[in-house]
Amino acid sequence: MVPGGEQFRIWGADETVQLPSDGSPLSATDFFPGEAGFRFGFFTVPPAGVEPPADLDMAAAVAEADEKMPGAAAFMEADNPGMHTTDTIDFIVVLSGEISLELDDRQTVQLRTGDCVVQNGTRHAWRNTSSEPCFMAYAVIGARRT
Repeated sequence: MVPGGEQFRIWGADETVQLPSDGSPLSATDFFPGEAGFRFGFFTVPPAGVEPPADLDMAAAVAEADEKMPGAAAFMEADNPGMHTTDTIDFIVVLSGEISLELDDRQTVQLRTGDCVVQNGTRHAWRNTSSEPCFMAYAVIGARRT
């Protein structure tokens, strides 16, 4: 994980949920859901300027990221860190702090506490250029790209 970044997946499923449900955890393997899946959770984007420690164990950091966000690295652009595209509809609410949402055309939208955004499978990245962490809630719904 990025120093200061946090990821908390609360609930999710990889297939259509059958109701009634007993509340048992459902299968939700990868970080981003497939077409019939969904995810709900929280994440923190650290403030600008947070650097990894000089003695960072890169293999351990990559393993931790893959444990908390399995499969997410496959969606990230190597030449533009943080930029990614998924076949999902993402509902995001900023709970505290502020964040810049960078879009495909390099346009940015500034979001502050209480702001909401819906991403419809578009290429984007989250950039925290402030001096404080940004804490957000998300619901991500799998979709079919045509």
